[in-house]
Amino acid sequence: MKQLIQTLAIATLTLVSVVARAELPDFRDLVKEASPAVVNISTIQHVENTGYQQRYGLPQDVPEIFRHFFGNPQQMPEGEQERSSLGSGFIVSKDGYILTNNHVIKDADEIVVRLNDRRELDAKLIGSDESTDLALLKVDAKDLPTVGLGDSDALEVGEWVVAIGSPFGFDYSVTAGIVSAKGRSLPNENYVPFIQTDVAINPGNSGGPLFNLDGKVVGINSQIYTRSGGFMGVSFAIPINVAMDVVDQLKDKGKVSRGWLGVVIQEVSKDLAESFGLEKAAGALVAQVVPGSPAEAAGLKNGDIITHFNGKSIYLSSDLPHQVGRVKPGADAKLDVVRNGKRKKISVTIGTLPDADGAELAMNSSNPKEHVSKRLGVVVSELSDAQRKDVGDGVIVRDVKRGPAAMSGIINGDIITMIAGEPVRSAADFDKIVTDLPANRSVPMRIVRRGAAMFIPLRISE
Repeated sequence: MKQLIQTLAIATLTLVSVVARAELPDFRDLVKEASPAVVNISTIQHVENTGYQQRYGLPQDVPEIFRHFFGNPQQMPEGEQERSSLGSGFIVSKDGYILTNNHVIKDADEIVVRLNDRRELDAKLIGSDESTDLALLKVDAKDLPTVGLGDSDALEVGEWVVAIGSPFGFDYSVTAGIVSAKGRSLPNENYVPFIQTDVAINPGNSGGPLFNLDGKVVGINSQIYTRSGGFMGVSFAIPINVAMDVVDQLKDKGKVSRGWLGVVIQEVSKDLAESFGLEKAAGALVAQVVPGSPAEAAGLKNGDIITHFNGKSIYLSSDLPHQVGRVKPGADAKLDVVRNGKRKKISVTIGTLPDADGAELAMNSSNPKEHVSKRLGVVVSELSDAQRKDVGDGVIVRDVKRGPAAMSGIINGDIITMIAGEPVRSAADFDKIVTDLPANRSVPMRIVRRGAAMFIPLRISE
């Protein structure tokens, strides 16, 4: 009897082990089919040094936490030197078009692509786009193996994904994991809704493909979250749907044009949602409409909250640039907005994103006449002519004392332009609006701080 029990126990454990193995994905066929289209990319940059200086694989101004893959600093002797970097890429057409990251080939004088069969080919840069960190290369070859392209919009959180690349120069290394999140917005990356994964990504993987279990590319590995320079369990990939739109434009024009609405937006916090009378904190709050922009022409106003763009929900403010940037300039778009508690539909013709941001608003003032608001605990004065030219009407904060203004985060130099939906045209308007404000209820206050417009919730307790 004892022997029978032991036999049954062993059989049960064996069955559990077989079932567990059966539930785990097998990547062998995927790797065999996809690897021939993955390439290694090296670059050379000729630099002239007048003395010893540090060498980096990437620019030193990359953020400490969210950064592209980089190399350790080294010392370079005096004289002309060559700097090389190492990255990955993948072939998207049989006639030699290759997709990689912009930061892999940035400032390169020479680009060399090494294929799976060990051939090394000189590559020509067709075009690059810093906003999405993508670059399109071309090698002189025919009948090259290519990757299959998937649909990154259909990718789901929790889905298995596989990366193939050259971490630390180890060609065709394979790592696997799952999709941790979608639509991530990173600092200074306004137009890419990143795919977050836990796939092990390290320096050299940059520009390499991210596959789904069907062997289709769904992303381009681009950034990592790190405090040490190595993998820490969080990596980010550019969705392939975003990338291929960029590729098409780079092929046709050598540069990328993206949609522009012309608004400065901010997040809708819980307190702001209450002050605007919203049921939940969601949407993109319009803090400023850029003069002469498509938004102004369409009738958008400061204080509007954009909840949908072309039928797609805008949950976070960072969702809006992702959607607008993918619309071709000249195309029409539909906006759902909340204005003064009422829902409206607005049609707008999307413009072309300008090459550079406008100049910062001047904030200097020389008008000494001051007005004290005891109810808010703040001292304000009229704007100078130069300030009115930049920001329009409003009052500038000269001093903040104890009270509701300080509790709301108002600081010296802020320009108050609107309170509870009422425009502040002068100090007299400001006094009247503040006097009539209801107690114990949040209302939105629009301010301009160091040239940037924003809304903050204001509550007066009495």
